Amino acid sequence: MAHIGRRGLVVGAAGAAAALLAAGDAAARTSRHHVPRREFRGMWLATVANRDWPSAPGLTAERQRAELIAHLDTAVARGLNTVVFQVRPTADALWPSPYEPWAQYLTGVQGRDPGWDPLGTAVREAHARGLELHAWFNPYRVANHTDPARLTATHPARVHPEWILPYGGKLYYNPGLPEVRRFVQDAMLDAVERYAVDAVHWDDYFYPYPVAGQVFEDDEAYARYGAGFPDKAAWRRDNTDRLVRETAARIKKINRTNRTKRDVRFGISPFGVWRNAATDPLGSDTTAGVQTYDDLHADTRKWVKEGWIDDIVPQLYWNIGFPAADYAKLLRWWDGVVRGTGVALHIGEALYKAGDPAQPAAWQDPAELSRHLTLAKEFAEVRGHCFFSAKEVGADPIGAMTRVVADHYGGRAVK
Repeated sequence: MAHIGRRGLVVGAAGAAAALLAAGDAAARTSRHHVPRREFRGMWLATVANRDWPSAPGLTAERQRAELIAHLDTAVARGLNTVVFQVRPTADALWPSPYEPWAQYLTGVQGRDPGWDPLGTAVREAHARGLELHAWFNPYRVANHTDPARLTATHPARVHPEWILPYGGKLYYNPGLPEVRRFVQDAMLDAVERYAVDAVHWDDYFYPYPVAGQVFEDDEAYARYGAGFPDKAAWRRDNTDRLVRETAARIKKINRTNRTKRDVRFGISPFGVWRNAATDPLGSDTTAGVQTYDDLHADTRKWVKEGWIDDIVPQLYWNIGFPAADYAKLLRWWDGVVRGTGVALHIGEALYKAGDPAQPAAWQDPAELSRHLTLAKEFAEVRGHCFFSAKEVGADPIGAMTRVVADHYGGRAVK
């Protein structure tokens, strides 16, 4: 998800979740909001590097399951209605995939069967609690290192070494190869075809974030497939567009052919700045150091305008008044982008920054996030918020999430 600075406390035990449930029930009983409101209230549940879950690799299946259930219970207690569960963190799987190995974050060994089905359990238990379960996939990240020999012997990246490129200390699938785009779609959509997930969700990683002094060595693919484009950047953006457009079409096909499930939606959570206004007059009044259009080759605005996706969840991970990227200015910009498109706008919120001493003073105030939600109510296109991430939703080190719940989530919301 966010590429810098996401860190937090260890998730609370099941007993803490039970206490939160009791508090949530009490809040609901005393709320003046008796009629459920339609509103997205989500949290990301990250598995890469054991960020949120499991708390450590190699736990027993029973312990893993108990921790997962505790996260779902915490979501209910906080008045949320959606859990965005990372099920393909590094070209691997949290379900028995025929395409990719079991994720190492379960057992500590990539490819080792954990003895249970985390995605299947998450879908079933989330739905039993009235939660939506969105399956979160990272399309191109293969490993958080650059040594293919550390991957399991049958890993597709070892079977097809021509598919991968090292960059910035990590391995990536090359987005410029048509066979790669087809494979990652097959791998991700296997979960959609097999489980009653409510949505497909991608985060902000397409082409990798720039690393000073390093080059993403895709010249060979560009020479083979880049004819007709004015430059490599335009070709790269087209590659990302193709991935989005093709996946959207395949999800729609699944929805048409599988009448036993609710329609699966398609949402993407990009870095919050498409382009700065100084770069493009259509851009936001920001001076961000990263622009998704230019640096990640992801034309996020286009995806909304073309209607390729159902939900956009921009990561507005800055405080109100932050000079380079003001939350308030970006909120207004995204509201304008979405208006009239039919695409639902949900705002990604940096709960993980609340109380972090490395962050600006605004983030030391437990009320900062609550002010975000108050401000968002002024914009008709904003349909809800998603909080990064599950550990902080539960642990809530300075009470920022508790303040959000008290101020905004007194009544139950329906999706």
